[in-house]
Amino acid sequence: MYIFNRRKFIKISTIGSFLGLSSTNSLANTVTPSETEGPFYPITPQKDLDFDLTSINGIDGVAKGRVVFIHGQVIDQDSKPVEGATVDIWQANAAGRYRHPYDPNPAPLDPSFQGWAIVQSGKKGMFQFKTIVPGSYPVHEEWVRPPHIHFKVSKRGYSELTTQMYFPENELNKLDRLLQGKSKSDQRLMIAKKISDKPYTLEYTITLGKV
Repeated sequence: MYIFNRRKFIKISTIGSFLGLSSTNSLANTVTPSETEGPFYPITPQKDLDFDLTSINGIDGVAKGRVVFIHGQVIDQDSKPVEGATVDIWQANAAGRYRHPYDPNPAPLDPSFQGWAIVQSGKKGMFQFKTIVPGSYPVHEEWVRPPHIHFKVSKRGYSELTTQMYFPENELNKLDRLLQGKSKSDQRLMIAKKISDKPYTLEYTITLGKV
């Protein structure tokens, strides 16, 4: 079981208290839209699954790319925090390649990028990841996926949710076939909110439906 490294978490949390995540906003009662898991859900075992994807225990160096802190919260449809939820993420590296043996993308792997992580939501349903902005990558000649991070969130008593978080102000969002297939209100729930540039920090609220 993953053990939360509280000391390390506090050390890198430069914003503090997640700047009051807006779990009471007007969209809070809407379950976060689901999205396809995609073909690159992690299948290769790894020992390092902590919230910091920018480095790997036992490997020198740090991941290439722009560092981003993701401050998140898991709530239910009544806007109540969900503590102890399993939050599982995976994503491409800065070059747009997944740490997955079947990713056909010829972009290079990054030996210092962790690729995926699993944490538990803590007090008030909050969680944090330190990672890099993933690169875009082509699905085929007419479709390039924008930067995004896959989430799978689960807890007994709630419906498991698989979704994708998108980055704000990215032009490729306007062309993405998956994101643009959603309603405008659903799109707003799937695009994170920027709360700081230095360090680059995003806020993302995930709403689960009860079983």
